[in-house]
Amino acid sequence: MRIAMIGSGYVGLVSGTCLADFGHQVVCVDKDPAKIEALNAGRMPIYEPGLDALVAENVQQGRLSFTTELKPAVAAADAVFIAVGTPSRRGDGFADLSFVFAAAREIAEAVDGFTVVVTKSTVPVGTGDEVERIIREIRPDAEVSVASNPEFLREGAAIGDFKRPDRIVVGAEDARAEEVLREIYRPLFLNQAPILVTGRRTAELTKYAANAFLATKITFINEIADLCEQVGADVQQVARGIGLDNRIGAKFLHAGPGYGGSCFPKDTLALVKTAQDAGTPVRLVETVVAVNDQRKRAMARKVVLACGGSVRGKTIAVLGLTFKPNTDDMRDAPALSIITGLQDAGAQVRAYDPEGMEAAKPLLRDVAYARDAYDCAEGADALVIVTEWNAFRALDLARLAQVMAGRVLVDLRNVYDHASVQRHGFHYVSIGRPGSGEA
Repeated sequence: MRIAMIGSGYVGLVSGTCLADFGHQVVCVDKDPAKIEALNAGRMPIYEPGLDALVAENVQQGRLSFTTELKPAVAAADAVFIAVGTPSRRGDGFADLSFVFAAAREIAEAVDGFTVVVTKSTVPVGTGDEVERIIREIRPDAEVSVASNPEFLREGAAIGDFKRPDRIVVGAEDARAEEVLREIYRPLFLNQAPILVTGRRTAELTKYAANAFLATKITFINEIADLCEQVGADVQQVARGIGLDNRIGAKFLHAGPGYGGSCFPKDTLALVKTAQDAGTPVRLVETVVAVNDQRKRAMARKVVLACGGSVRGKTIAVLGLTFKPNTDDMRDAPALSIITGLQDAGAQVRAYDPEGMEAAKPLLRDVAYARDAYDCAEGADALVIVTEWNAFRALDLARLAQVMAGRVLVDLRNVYDHASVQRHGFHYVSIGRPGSGEA
């Protein structure tokens, strides 16, 4: 099928590339000429493992192209996906839908023949209704069906998630839209990926409910970790003990410094606002948002306590800046709050991240960026692991002990075990495990 993907950011680029790899003809459209120029030159605007090679292969095969010209791409398409950003709106936290509605207006002017317009962006309930109203107002003659097809991609594993999904959710109000979307995803039938067809509003809410539930699991285990520290229990064993229950599941039960990224923070806020406007507040999600915000800042205080109650004049080495490994995404990353908190307490901060330093530089002031983990640790009074990149999972602890000025290691991802770290003379602090404060 012929597909136009409006928006060549994370969701649009990954989705468009994977659809092209299925054999569809895909044109990715973006208003940013520099981004399109870079994509046409083979340079990726984001870091996602395997994406550059997949883009190159499908461009070479003639199935994938990039342009700033929306009108011809839409006019030739059987389906047009809206995959533009929906950031949190300043002031109230509601999703900013201005890019979605602007895309709908441009699509309305360009459609030619029957076209399915699909919202791929994460949007609040009722957005599809407004997209349809806009299109019909501008082009009453247009043969258009508006559908919802939310994405469930994990940064760092997005290609695998797209090609081997747990489910495909399609929100359609008529049989023609459903038929087109089933044909688009037909290549996944061999993987037996279930397609759940619902109403449009149900599909929109399903995306928010999924992210809010996962954010709740993360926040729950983080609070249990705090309790474990006070009563001498081990949060990792607690997580395993409850995760083996099939009703609960083991995923998203890893204690840490709080969630961040492009989805959970903005989507939980948007769900809270939607529910408030509907007169049915989601108190549990409101609490999740508040607890997570407080936790990220509390991690800086945890580092200060590990350093004896003061970091003034000390050098703190931070390993990992992105909100998770295998991405360069710094949006709402815990490292931002942690580093700012340490600087407010008087510390000098050095940092290293395999992919995120360029994205971090505009967001963090007065941070010295290192070449690698050991350069970062050189002369530091304490080392803090914030993001669990593979490169940080097997550090040479003897070498760290030699190059560091102090012997404090704060492990906010529970990468190491106490015995191995303490054998090298470190004061080791982790999350929710007994003995983490012992020298």
